Amino acid sequence: MTQKKFNTVSLIRKKRDGRELTSEEIQYLIRAYTDDEIPDYQISSFLMAAFLNGLNDTEAAALTESMLHSGIVVDLSETPGKKVDKHSTGGVGDKLSLILAPIVAACGVPVPMISGRGLGHTGGTLDKLESIPGFTVDVTLDRYKEILKKQNLVLVGQTEEIAPADKRIYALRDVTGTVESIPLIAGSIMSKKLAEGIDALVLDVKYGSGAFMKDKEQATKLAQTLVGIGEKFGKQTIAYLTNMEQPLGNAVGNWLEVKESIDCLNGGGPEDVMEITHLLAGTMIYLGEKADSIEEGIEKSRTAVDDGSAFQKWLDIVEEQGGDTEVVKNPDSYPKAEFIEEVKSQKTGFVTKMDAYAMGMVSVELGAGRRAKEDDVDPAAGFILHKKIGDSVKENETIATLHTNNKGTLTDAKQGMADAVIISDMKPPVGKQIAYKVDKNGVHNYNKG
Repeated sequence: MTQKKFNTVSLIRKKRDGRELTSEEIQYLIRAYTDDEIPDYQISSFLMAAFLNGLNDTEAAALTESMLHSGIVVDLSETPGKKVDKHSTGGVGDKLSLILAPIVAACGVPVPMISGRGLGHTGGTLDKLESIPGFTVDVTLDRYKEILKKQNLVLVGQTEEIAPADKRIYALRDVTGTVESIPLIAGSIMSKKLAEGIDALVLDVKYGSGAFMKDKEQATKLAQTLVGIGEKFGKQTIAYLTNMEQPLGNAVGNWLEVKESIDCLNGGGPEDVMEITHLLAGTMIYLGEKADSIEEGIEKSRTAVDDGSAFQKWLDIVEEQGGDTEVVKNPDSYPKAEFIEEVKSQKTGFVTKMDAYAMGMVSVELGAGRRAKEDDVDPAAGFILHKKIGDSVKENETIATLHTNNKGTLTDAKQGMADAVIISDMKPPVGKQIAYKVDKNGVHNYNKG
C-alpha cells in the first residue's frame, strides 16, 4: 500500500489552476493509482487538468519516471554492447521496424524492440509480425532476454511487468479525450522504451494527414519533448521529423507490408522506405558505437542489405520466435485474399495529393486494421499503391489494388480510395521526406548527404 502523503483533491485543484506539481506529488498520484488507492474518476480529472494546462519539462520527466518505475526496468547487462531501439509515432504503411531491426542487429548492435498493435488508421508492428504463420510476440521477460542475447534482436509485445501504470492510464486517456497531449504522449512512449533496458533511442516522429500529429510544429514539439526526456534519463536520443502526407512505400496491410519488407531486405523495395530505413538504421548503428558517424552507419546499413546479412538475421529471428521461414523465403506462397480488385483513375494528369488518413481507413474497411482494441485483423487484407504523389497517370490506369476476404467492403473501399487520390493537370513540387533532425542540441534542418 502507498503511504499517503498528499490530498488527491488538492493536487487536482493545483493542476486545474495551472500551477506546477512537484515530482513527489506526481509520483504520489501515479503510485497511488497503480495501487488502486485513487479511483479512475480522480486520475481522469488530473489527466484533463494536465491536458488543458500542460505539464512542463520537469513535470513530464516526473510523470515518465513514475510510470517507468511502476513495473520492472529490464536489466540487459548480460547482453554485451550498447542496446539501441527505435520508436515511430505511427503512420500508414510504416513497416520500417521490420526492415531496420535485422539490419542493425546484423551490424552488431543489440536491438530490444517492444512494439504495439495497430488501432484506427495506423498499423501495428505486432499485427504485421503475427501475419507470419507461427510467429509469437508474447514471451516472458526471461525469454525476452534469452532471445536478445542469442540473436542480438528481439521483437515482442509489452508484458504485464513493463510500465503497468502507462497501460492503465492510456486506457483512461483513450476514453476521456486526453490522448492528444504532448507531455502525456511523451511520458507514455518513453516510460515503455526506458523500461526495455535500452542505452539509446532513435525516434521517427511523423507529421501530415496519415500521422498521429497532423501539424509539423506540434510534431516538432513532441520530438523535442521526447529527446529531452531521453537525455534527462541518460539515454542518447535522436529524433527525425518525417513526412506522412502519403503512405510509406506501396503496401498497406499486415502480410502485404511484411512482403514489401522482405523485398527491401533482399535489396529491392520502394525508395521512400529505404531512404528513411537507412537513415534510422545508420543512426542506431552510430549510437550503438559500431560506426563513428551517422553517415558511416548509413553505409554499414546499406552493406548489410547488399551482402545478405540483414536478410539472414531476419530469417534467424523469425525461426527463433516460432515463425515459418519457408513462407518468408517464398512470400508468393502465402494465401492471397479471396477478392482482389483494382481502382482506376478517372482522368489523365499527375497525382498531386493523397489523403493518407482516408487511405488508412480504407485498409481498416478491408479488414487490415481495427476500430476497437478487441477487433481481429485479416493478415491478407490491405492494398497496393501503384502511384505516388508526383507520378503521371492516364485515364483508366490502375492507381491501387485492393485485397480483402470480405466482398461487402469493396464498393465503399474503392470509392474511398478513389476519393483519397487527387489528380490534376500540373505536376506538383516534390516535398522533403525528412524535414528535421532533433537532438540534445536542438532542431536542425535535415539535408541528405
